[in-house]
Parts: sequence; C-alpha cells; structure tokens
Amino acid sequence: MALTFGKTGLWIAATVITAAAASAGGQGGGQDAKAERMVNAVCTSCHDLRKIQTQALDEDGWKKIVDLMIQEGAKINTEDIPMLVSYLADEYGPLPEGEGKRIVLDKCTVCHDLKRVRQHFATPEDWADLLRAMENEGLMISEDEFVTVLRYLARNFRQ
Repeated sequence: MALTFGKTGLWIAATVITAAAASAGGQGGGQDAKAERMVNAVCTSCHDLRKIQTQALDEDGWKKIVDLMIQEGAKINTEDIPMLVSYLADEYGPLPEGEGKRIVLDKCTVCHDLKRVRQHFATPEDWADLLRAMENEGLMISEDEFVTVLRYLARNFRQ
C-alpha cells in the first residue's frame, strides 16, 4: 500500500511541478513559441529551415537579416521583431570562429540545433566518443573532418 501511495504521490508532485514551471515560464515560453511559429510560418514560406540553422549569427546579424527579409516582403509586425531576433540568436546563435565551424554547421545541425551544440561541454575524449556515436547514428563525416571537428569542439566547448 505504501508503495502505491508513493508512486501516486510522485505522480502528483511531478504534475504540480510541471504545471508550476509552465505558468512560471508563462510569457517567456509563450514568446519563444510565438517566435518559433513565426519562423515556421513566415520564414519558411520562402526558404527552408536549413538556411536559418546554418547561419550562426548574433543578435545584430539576425536583426540585419530580419530587416532584409521584411524589405523582401516578409510579413512581420514591427513589435514582434525584437522577440524574433532574440529567439533566432538564442536558437541559432553564433559559434566561435575556427577551422571546423563550417563542418559543425553543415553536419551537426542536420539533427541538432545550435543551442544544443553551444551548451554542450565535454572533454576531448568525450567529444571523440560522441562523434563516433553520431557516426553510428548516421553522421556522414570523413576521417579528416572528424579530426577537424574534434579539435574545434574540444577547443571551444571543453569541460
């Protein structure tokens, strides 16, 4: 009986915590969702998402791109521009310069967003293991590219 109550209690606590987190995130989560919908509706009406995924721009760079797209006819409300630019910089923001950056943008972003790449830190050995695991998942990368990307990740995202 105590075990059943324990599971039920955990389920109730998880439900309450999830609901509290959703309401606490409120506007931030809502704005990210709105910005993502804008990207999916407005931006991808002219080009695919890959064009966005492989830019790795900071807020100034994304602001210039958004302004250019508006000049080209993208329908974005003026008051939504800062939210959209902030979202793009957060999700598809900059990576450090260096040999290997282009490979990361071209290969890793096929499955992973840049935010995930930018927030992962590991030892060089762990990066090598992760890259090998990604090869097992379908990453098509030459041995030379492997070495270049490993150096890039280990140098810029070292634990």
